Amino acid sequence: MSNAHPAFELVTSATIESLGVQVEEYRHHKTGAQHLHIAADNPENVFLVALRTVPQDSSGVAHILEHTALCGSEKYPVRDPFFMMIRRSLNTFMNAFTSSDWTAYPFASQNRKDFDNLLDVYLDAVFFARLDPLDFAQEGHRLEFAEPGNTDSELVYKGVVFNEMKGAMSSVTSQLWQTLSRYLFPTTTYHHNSGGEPADIPKLSYQQLVDFYRSHYHPSNAVFMTFGDIPAAEHQAVFEEKALHKFEPLDKTIGVEREDRYLAPVSVEEHYPVSGDEGLEEKTHIVLGWLLGDVTDLEESLTAHLLTGVLLDNSASPLMKLLETTDLGTSPSPLCGLDDSQRELAFVCGIEGSERERGDELEKQVLAVLEDVAENGVPHEQVAAALHQLELQQREITGDGFPYGLQLILTALTGATHRGDAIGLLNIDPILEKLREQIKDPRFIADTARKLLLENQHRIRLVLSPDDALSGRREAAEKARLAEIKARLSDGEKEQIVQTATALLDRQQREDDASILPKVGVEDIPPEMPKVEGEETRLGKQKLTRYSAGTNGLVYQQLICALPDLTEEEKQLLPYYCQALTEVGLGDKDYLQVQQWQASVAGALHSYTSSRTDIDDLQQLSSYFVLSGKALTRNQAPLTELMQATVEQVRFDELPRFRELLLQTLARREQGVVGNGHALAMAAASAGYNRAAFESHATGGLLGLRQLKALVRGLDSDDGLEKLTAQFQAIHHKIAAAPRQFLLIGEEDKLPDYSRALAPLASEAVEASAAPSEDFDPHRVGELWLANSQVNFCAKAYATVPMVHEDAAPLAVLGGFLRNGFLHRSIREQGGAYGGGASHDSNLGVFRFYSYRDPRMAETLADFDASLEWLASGRQKDEQVEEAILGVVGALDKPSSPAGEAKKAFHSALYGRTHAVREEFRRRVTEVRLEDLKCVASTYLKPENASTAVVTGAQGREAGLELGLAEEKL
Repeated sequence: MSNAHPAFELVTSATIESLGVQVEEYRHHKTGAQHLHIAADNPENVFLVALRTVPQDSSGVAHILEHTALCGSEKYPVRDPFFMMIRRSLNTFMNAFTSSDWTAYPFASQNRKDFDNLLDVYLDAVFFARLDPLDFAQEGHRLEFAEPGNTDSELVYKGVVFNEMKGAMSSVTSQLWQTLSRYLFPTTTYHHNSGGEPADIPKLSYQQLVDFYRSHYHPSNAVFMTFGDIPAAEHQAVFEEKALHKFEPLDKTIGVEREDRYLAPVSVEEHYPVSGDEGLEEKTHIVLGWLLGDVTDLEESLTAHLLTGVLLDNSASPLMKLLETTDLGTSPSPLCGLDDSQRELAFVCGIEGSERERGDELEKQVLAVLEDVAENGVPHEQVAAALHQLELQQREITGDGFPYGLQLILTALTGATHRGDAIGLLNIDPILEKLREQIKDPRFIADTARKLLLENQHRIRLVLSPDDALSGRREAAEKARLAEIKARLSDGEKEQIVQTATALLDRQQREDDASILPKVGVEDIPPEMPKVEGEETRLGKQKLTRYSAGTNGLVYQQLICALPDLTEEEKQLLPYYCQALTEVGLGDKDYLQVQQWQASVAGALHSYTSSRTDIDDLQQLSSYFVLSGKALTRNQAPLTELMQATVEQVRFDELPRFRELLLQTLARREQGVVGNGHALAMAAASAGYNRAAFESHATGGLLGLRQLKALVRGLDSDDGLEKLTAQFQAIHHKIAAAPRQFLLIGEEDKLPDYSRALAPLASEAVEASAAPSEDFDPHRVGELWLANSQVNFCAKAYATVPMVHEDAAPLAVLGGFLRNGFLHRSIREQGGAYGGGASHDSNLGVFRFYSYRDPRMAETLADFDASLEWLASGRQKDEQVEEAILGVVGALDKPSSPAGEAKKAFHSALYGRTHAVREEFRRRVTEVRLEDLKCVASTYLKPENASTAVVTGAQGREAGLELGLAEEKL
């Protein structure tokens, strides 16, 4: 019997036991709109509506439309309903995405009233957007004079997406993927950059945006997806009432055709920009890409995933072994793997840190490895281990980043977008069973490698080489283009540009009536935080904390010890020791054998350290080492054996391996600068206030990256490697001798057995005092960090108070209050940055302002100060405080996966952030008033006490130096 609303029909349904859900697919009678509902006993309900968007150029039309659609609708004709609703909601997730062939609008909430509010706003935004030309100018692109109102000054391009994509395309990895896609997909939509190329974005007209909206944003071209405990029929009633009944069927079908295939491999060379002082040596990327089968063919897709796992999963995998150890480059390419986000699968492998003339040799070596696999196969245990990893991925209940329901929805979305079997993408158990039988044939992987790769002529070899003049040529071309436009402008057209800029500024400064939007209030906040209870017991002489959680057949376990007293040099090396610990040999096994051992029994095994200040003293720092693993229930005892060997038998004699690992770490850290520039700038600005903030900057921040570069330069000789591994060994000796405690998470009936199996990890060490906190001399910072970026990341920081101080709660609310009331408008809307805001870090005792992918520098830093002047002016309302409170509480209450909730509870308590402490902080947040915000701002956020850091490219150097910032090079 169907539970569908009368306007819908049930197409098919399936119970997926491994996920604990019932999946139902429906079709809207009138428009043909799809609805995929994942029914689950989960109060965090998720909604997503996706439109198939298939651009035919790189003007960014789909991306700019995603932004502009959220700038006001028929029912909610306010300028910024999306960001206004973020402030009026208890959402656990709220965003919009533009992919290569779809645009999606998802949100999640645990509060039914809030869910209904957001659903109403989202449906109206997507299907009844106003698309005001001024919103297109703000979010997409526009021309302005460099000096507002002065028609004799130069023309410049402005726009949020324009600046966002300048930042995004500063990433070498993004350039590498977009360039490869241009050749892998010569005729379909993937040939183009759906986000928009900065050089092409100004070619998009407002009318083209409107036409694209009318042809693509229609229910017949839409996929509705929901997850949670609200029945499908209730969702459908809202879809029908709010949107669907107003539409007739679309007279065309939008989709992506299969790509035309090459008859012979193609070899190409392109270039990417680097700054002039970086040097060009060993900065070339060489990648090979194959186009495989249709993503909607589930069996072929899973087979390709299995082959990818066999070839690339870990250092013992034959292709990854080559890419890690070849002298042709420094490390494997970040693109290595299987891309299944588009209509057809793409397999990619390659290296970075190479030279352009090495392309032929790398291709020969890769093909030789594939030929060996096709001729001789690979050991069955390697294939079984790769299949084991697929099973783990299927079973694990995630949700520590995105909500779990949204992750399931996004998994199914690719199939739904291409009108394939979306349910099948979630229910892969039958295909896994088939693969278990197929891999018993020793020729299965060998024949698959030959068919999918060696005999596949649709292969691209891309060499992407650095060019230190390319950035200058691009800037010159943009200036010439703007000069040419200006030369053609009549006086009337110049005046129109001035008038548009004035009209946009007036619109941005207008106060809209937010009361027309639905909202939740402080009264809707649950009175108590969710509480996860653990049980303390003993493992020998040491503490074991156990949590019962619905983990769907997985077990999570950790060995934890207080960090012993280390030298300053050892502290700098600690992150690299942790990375190496689970990547090298153990006992009589070399690192390749250990990698295979890990893949066969563990879903993950890694080590890390964490640090936090005391809840009432920012100068007291506690630090812990953690060895963390997860496995299927049947592998818990083998996982424990593996963890024991990692602690007791780790080898430090594989010198080349340590160099490989550090080179890989350096490559990842360098690639992450542009994508994480705002966080790095905040860490640099905060580093002078206490030891915790300094160590964050000196390990995970820009200072740490610079020190890592220097460390790698010293590894060219065996002497340098031997010194490093001796230091690692000294660190390990101290950690292995430290007292331990343990964390265990699993299903309740399994916990006693798990606990007994953990016994070998117990040691005789008894609890000892932690390493003493060292004195720190606080100081202000003013730094300009130069990176390979076309945009800026600005930060200011102020010293504040720890978590239990009475001012910590108002400071937490103040961040959202300043963002909502001033910074969003001044930095994003008016300034053109992709993002900007403020936040309080009670662990470091620092309040930080930041901007992200920002075309400005001095003006943004001035806007940080201006937000405080705005606060002091008294032009605020009490409801703005309530909105900021909702944001803080929403973040505090945001759920994780079952295992993630247990980990969060344990590690919070480990640092004194017990449930009672966190709940008291939450209570104080709900009681914050406007006068509290003014008080803490005037007390702590004094401009003369600010520290400043900016991450920029060569184009921002002069502006930063004029501000008096000290130049810092990576």
